Amino acid sequence: MLTEAEFRTDALAPSDRFAGWQQCMTDVVAPMEITSPYADDFWADHRLLRIEDTWLWPTRLHASRYRRTPRLIRQSDPGLLHMTLVRPGSGTVLVEHGGPHSAVGPYDLYVLDVSRPCDVGTDDEPIVGVGVDFPRSLLPLPMSTSLDDVLGRRLSGRHGFGALFSQFVTHLVDQSDSYGPADGPRLHRILLDLAAGLLASGLDRDTALSPETRTRNLVLTIRSFIGGNLHDPGLTPAAVAAAHHISTRHLHRLFRQEDTTVAALIRDRRLERARRDLADPALAHTPLHTIAARCGFGAPAHFSRVFRAAHGMSPSDYRHVRLREGAEPAR
Repeated sequence: MLTEAEFRTDALAPSDRFAGWQQCMTDVVAPMEITSPYADDFWADHRLLRIEDTWLWPTRLHASRYRRTPRLIRQSDPGLLHMTLVRPGSGTVLVEHGGPHSAVGPYDLYVLDVSRPCDVGTDDEPIVGVGVDFPRSLLPLPMSTSLDDVLGRRLSGRHGFGALFSQFVTHLVDQSDSYGPADGPRLHRILLDLAAGLLASGLDRDTALSPETRTRNLVLTIRSFIGGNLHDPGLTPAAVAAAHHISTRHLHRLFRQEDTTVAALIRDRRLERARRDLADPALAHTPLHTIAARCGFGAPAHFSRVFRAAHGMSPSDYRHVRLREGAEPAR
């Protein structure tokens, strides 16, 4: 399990809630000026997860604004980069960080350098999001890389590295109890690599990434592409390579370090989706050929043959056993 703590204002007396939240933000990030039209009876629901030297904090809270001023920076400068993924249910977050204001809505992101003045928040709508904080020195980009052109900007969380970063962060905070201490270093590396990829793409400077980080990010991008195209019976290693403008030989070379092949990954992900659908009571009357097609198996006979080879029983028998056991769909 990831290291986790929780802060809830409803555990405090109403008169202490806003001050408690101010102290929480000082402890988690750095001292800042916080204002809210709801300061007299403030609410916030906040979890804090630590992975190595990085903090993730999914939060829901009243409308409020946060300012890092030169005086506060001189008082305390932890050298952090802060990234926020704005989630559904949030109002639009206004961000000012040395340039024009940006309006960042649900599914998008913004990045702050805590060592520089900033002004962030909403005036009348709740904030729902996930903050990610880590020392700037850990980012796998050269320290000489200027982030000026990306700080405070709205970054899309729907496409490219923004989507990969958003999906990974959301998975971590929603499935934190799925991991043990031994998983921390690998999760941390993936998180930092995706953060670097997001920033480099925002700067249009992919060459700033180290060759190792570019390779790992390309593998993550390919895995995400495969997961999103399992329904396509034409999803083959050659098609995956073409979609990423690399040779099939280079694609296979990338996956030598992944303990699998691209063809095996496609097959296993399709079987995983098929198992989930077959065990889902809501799909109990969906024909097997429909499930086969949805999972990218071109013909029902091929689906049955591959499934039986992997699980020792036919798809229909597997469905019968799982539904009889009352098993929940795998997630």
